Amino acid sequence: MSHGTGMPRAVISTACLSGTLEDKLRAAAAAGFTGVEVLEHDLVMSPWSPRRLAEEAGRLDLSIEAYQPLHVETVPPENFGAILRRAERTLGLVEQLGAGTLVCCSSRSASGLDDDDLTVEQLGVLADAASSRGIRLAYEAVPWGRVRTHEDAWHIVRRVDHPALGLCLDSFHVLSLDNHPTAVPAVAAEKVYYVQIADAPRLNPDVREWSLHSRLFPGQGTLDVAGFVSRILTSGYTGPIALEVFNDVYQQEDPRHTAIDAMRSLRLLAEAVAARGGGAAPGWLAQEDLPPAPRLDGFAFAELGADEVSAPLVSRALRALGFTHVGQHRSKPVQLWRQGDARIVINLAPDRSIPPATVSICAIGVESPDPEASMRRASGLIAPKLARSRRSDETDLNSVAAPDGTSLFFCESAHEDRWLADFDSTGAPAPAAPMVHAIDHVSITDSIDDFDQSSLFYRAVLGLVPGGSTEITAPFGLIRTWSASAPSGGVRVMLNTSALRRGDWAPGVSSPQLVAFATEDAVASAKAMREQGTRILEIPDNYYDNLDARLDLAPGLLERLRENSILYDRDDSGEFLHFFTEMLGSRVFFEVVERVGGYSGFGEPHSVPLRMAAHRRQRMRMLASAPISPASESQRDYSLAHLTALSLSPPELVDAAAAAGYRYVGLRMTKVTPQEPHYPLAYDPALMRATKTHLAATGIEVLDIELARMTSGDSPRDYLRFLEAGAELGARHVITQLPDSDFARKTDRFAELCRLAAPLGLTIDLEFPSWTETGNLTEATRVLRAADQPNAGMLIDLLHFARSRSSLDDLRELPREWFHYAHVCDAPGEIPSTTAELIHTARFERLFPGEGDIDIQGILSTLPSGIPYALEVPRAMLVAQLGAKEHARLAIAAARDHLEREPALGR
Repeated sequence: MSHGTGMPRAVISTACLSGTLEDKLRAAAAAGFTGVEVLEHDLVMSPWSPRRLAEEAGRLDLSIEAYQPLHVETVPPENFGAILRRAERTLGLVEQLGAGTLVCCSSRSASGLDDDDLTVEQLGVLADAASSRGIRLAYEAVPWGRVRTHEDAWHIVRRVDHPALGLCLDSFHVLSLDNHPTAVPAVAAEKVYYVQIADAPRLNPDVREWSLHSRLFPGQGTLDVAGFVSRILTSGYTGPIALEVFNDVYQQEDPRHTAIDAMRSLRLLAEAVAARGGGAAPGWLAQEDLPPAPRLDGFAFAELGADEVSAPLVSRALRALGFTHVGQHRSKPVQLWRQGDARIVINLAPDRSIPPATVSICAIGVESPDPEASMRRASGLIAPKLARSRRSDETDLNSVAAPDGTSLFFCESAHEDRWLADFDSTGAPAPAAPMVHAIDHVSITDSIDDFDQSSLFYRAVLGLVPGGSTEITAPFGLIRTWSASAPSGGVRVMLNTSALRRGDWAPGVSSPQLVAFATEDAVASAKAMREQGTRILEIPDNYYDNLDARLDLAPGLLERLRENSILYDRDDSGEFLHFFTEMLGSRVFFEVVERVGGYSGFGEPHSVPLRMAAHRRQRMRMLASAPISPASESQRDYSLAHLTALSLSPPELVDAAAAAGYRYVGLRMTKVTPQEPHYPLAYDPALMRATKTHLAATGIEVLDIELARMTSGDSPRDYLRFLEAGAELGARHVITQLPDSDFARKTDRFAELCRLAAPLGLTIDLEFPSWTETGNLTEATRVLRAADQPNAGMLIDLLHFARSRSSLDDLRELPREWFHYAHVCDAPGEIPSTTAELIHTARFERLFPGEGDIDIQGILSTLPSGIPYALEVPRAMLVAQLGAKEHARLAIAAARDHLEREPALGR
């Protein structure tokens, strides 16, 4: 399969992806790969036989292009029998897999020999064995093997001169020595049987450790992979080109995310190869599917997500910087602030979740002369399109999601008024003499998991030119930075990550973000902004003493810099003056920059730890800590339902549950009312990753997810990603409601939802709020019996059971296997007379167990013993007074006091 007619095929090695072989195949197919290379240990760990593996791959339209590795080394003749025996066994596996190529890697051991004649003889025997099965051997040199370079391997292959023996060329091994692909044309194309590609950062460790732990996808490192592939194609090679990337981070990442990142890198690589004119355009990408990146004329806006607590802080900071609140969105709680061509949007209901009382960069908008082309390019690079709620008379902006969840909008350069027309003017005049005139750059801190994915995303989707990656020693550990700019210079992006951060011993800033504004005069701006109330970050005198020792500055400049806490850098092309504000909402701050001449950087690298230390001093003055009481022992497993503490993000809910002594949490992943916070775990990879991290750190488990609420217009398939995200979190149950008066329709949809959830190991548990069309035990029972699904269940919420006047006798007669857990709370005995009052009580005014009149013991005694109790006790006033975490602690304390002093409940 490895060398034939047609275009090179898009192949990914299972070594690139985490998970089981089943996970890897599904991820590769979903990302658009047509073939896979199977690593030996993946097959060894799989319960599938080689033939079953081939069948499963075929069902996903994946070919198995190669199997690897067979380690080969020249050995004394008396030891060669063992080598041949293993080779025969391996060739048998390859034959069953339907692969045409076995990759043979050079190895080195104490018993091996440096004997070229014997090497040729033994490889010839192995080639005969492969030929008899219709398989070809792709011989690969590795720097730590006995055959170290592809030149040496090519010399041996030519001497063997066997049609079943050719070369495997790996871009990492070819380029890691001197990063120069010019040696490739010396190899005859017809003898190249297999090609593997990978990028890598420029490191200087042992090359074997570098190869096995730090490879990257093309475009993420510094190796000239495009030059390598261009020369391979120019030589006439038409076989598979497989990504083979060993990377410690990818091995812990969701394989679906990694596979998409891999395919994005291949498409960007294909574009780079085509631009070089390197042979036929690679077959992984039809060029018409990926338009060139349109010119970027600048930033249209930066959007800050905030809430009622943090928004006033941001407003005051912007006003002090000289911005004016010029617009209010017609249909959303969104403000537009402007100074010159610098625009900041404050969104009090962002689509992306943010922790309470904080600020976060949720979106950035860039100006493109052709937003549709920008969007087509983003789609061609597998950037997920964002669905936005808008009125019919509002602008439909194209937008996609970055790997860390940041939204990226494409705005038309020549028609800025189109999206600005969605804002009603406040009547406030823009400043006549703006101090800043544009957004210069944005800087975002990603987790180490997102860092390489995000850098590739911004480079590929926006067509940015990388400025390189730098590692900086900072006060709290090593910081890695990456920057890139549009060729026009109008858009600049910087990413940061802390690769080795451990623990939270220091009150540092979690994932800082900044928006930098461009000014013509940094000194004058700093003076004016300070007079208007801007809290400029204080820089210690030692910095200026050091600056004076290093540089011969113009007379008076040093004192102006010192007086206004301005940092300074210069290079051969120009100068850079910049200053920072203090932190807003725990993580966001602003920077004001002046570029003189052709300076295109972001400041002297050591300004980063300098700024971090200064921000830490600010934080030290602000932070206070609160002790957490240890949880007591309990005989019952409790779950913290999200509605009890809905102001807490999923990671915070997990921490609160752990501190209070719960075993489980329930996560509310869909937005049920317009007013409540939204935690889109299914579409926010950063939130998903943080939640999984906190679950792993605390040992808390996810009991259920909510809410699959199917009205007459909803389709069960709309909830597929919701279900998959729940399974990824380890959830067991899915809360479902059916506010639909058509019995046949809602039963069919409930059954279909059950069938979608079954392969994911989830039960679908029907809840019956008394104000809905499925509002009591009798109607819910009819649905479950008619649907007749093995993973169907019923969730007894004590409030809904009591308010619907459902019967305990009827409950006792139902199958025990329907009940997986219960929602526990209390309430007054008087049932509200209106639907609005019923809903208000359910969402805002429940009571702790024992404080009301619900027959808690009577209801729970009819349910199976030992099931978890999920405490769903929303109490808006109490949460406002005490905070959500303390409310969660009081809820479990009250439940234990009331329930565990009683005889064992359930039967």
